[in-house]
Amino acid sequence: MKTLAELKPGEHARIVSFTDEELSLKLLEMGCLPGEEVILKKNAPLGCPMAIEVAGYLLSLRKAEAATVIVDFD
Repeated sequence: MKTLAELKPGEHARIVSFTDEELSLKLLEMGCLPGEEVILKKNAPLGCPMAIEVAGYLLSLRKAEAATVIVDFD
């Protein structure tokens, strides 16, 4: 398993869990639910922030936030 921060542009994965309870509440409210498919669309030139597609929309996350999301590949 990897974290969302480790994905490369174009990779698909499914959210498994979170490592930061407080941040997970914010991410859950934004549609990052366990079992939801995510696609890394692109990274900023220095790698932060990153744009992911989740629940039908693009979400921008800092690399540190993405590192708290555990994902698994289909």
